[in-house]
Amino acid sequence: MSIAADTLNINGRIFHSRLLVGTGKYKDMEETRLAIEASGAEIITVAIRRTNIGQNPGEANLLDTLPLDKYTYLPNTAGCYSAEDAVRTCRLARELLDDHTLVKLEVLGDEKTLFPHVTETLKAAQTLVDEGFEVMVYTNDDPIIARELEQIGCVAVMPLAAPIGSGLGIRNPYNILEIVENATVPVIVDAGVGTASDAAVAMELGCDGVLMNTAIAAAQNPILMASAMKKGIEAGREAFLAGRMPRKRYASASSPIDGTFF
Repeated sequence: MSIAADTLNINGRIFHSRLLVGTGKYKDMEETRLAIEASGAEIITVAIRRTNIGQNPGEANLLDTLPLDKYTYLPNTAGCYSAEDAVRTCRLARELLDDHTLVKLEVLGDEKTLFPHVTETLKAAQTLVDEGFEVMVYTNDDPIIARELEQIGCVAVMPLAAPIGSGLGIRNPYNILEIVENATVPVIVDAGVGTASDAAVAMELGCDGVLMNTAIAAAQNPILMASAMKKGIEAGREAFLAGRMPRKRYASASSPIDGTFF
């Protein structure tokens, strides 16, 4: 399969970029715009509790910088610590974006680790799916919980690579691989990526995409890092599609010696 023909399908929505990016933590709207353009991302995630998309008249509106006719918005529930708050936030997003149903569910357990609160996440996911939302869900790297969320009806599962904003990269690749091998919906690594090689590793494991914010926004040159992340995603995906060589314990000559005369 050529990389040009390789698309990301989220519940029937087709995307050519497998890099999803956040819109927070940049120094201003212009840097946000330039970084996201450099990333090539088509899906941008927006923290409804922290970003104005029309709920605060008179303030700068992200929709003016990143228009809906150019990007698919993925409202998220960052900052929610209960199922009730997360569901309320998604309902607000749907109202603000004219019945938009694609959302990223994120229910946190505490302010120190920002790990997912699994029981509240499951509860919120069930409510949102029942209300007709297309739920892409942030979760830990537990294959059993990922399976439960898929069975509820989530359209994508988004296991963390490492704690949010840590930049530690994929700490447990075998759990991510287990999720990938058993999922029938897209698996998108969410949280913990620090640099382009981390993104490439996620894609080489067979993940369908990577979502990041801090790794780009907190770089010394966010626009250049966004470009690097785009390339890392593409390289990792191509390597996965190509199929890597087998690992061996010992050396193997690159050039065969059969038929040589010395």
